[in-house]
Amino acid sequence: MSYFKYHVFFCQNQREAGETCCNNCGATEMQAYAKDRVKALKLNGPGKVRINKAGCLDRCDQGPVLVIYPEAVWYQYVDKEDIDDIINEHLMNGRIVERLKI
Repeated sequence: MSYFKYHVFFCQNQREAGETCCNNCGATEMQAYAKDRVKALKLNGPGKVRINKAGCLDRCDQGPVLVIYPEAVWYQYVDKEDIDDIINEHLMNGRIVERLKI
């Protein structure tokens, strides 16, 4: 068994001005929001969910992106509602959010 049931990595890479990157699309704020929501829902901790920052995940043109392991499911998101859907469906109920999957 892995240490966490789900390990969520938010790309937060910051490129030079004018270059496409997840952090230009609010990735830092969305990662902090997800971390706070998971904690408020008591989903965090060993055997549960870990929300992490990541450097470049090499999917800049599809960003902002996050990936959830162990399934290696990649998501593109836009706003807090998308993050809530990922938390509610994937992290709480084990169902992939098809509309956000890349």
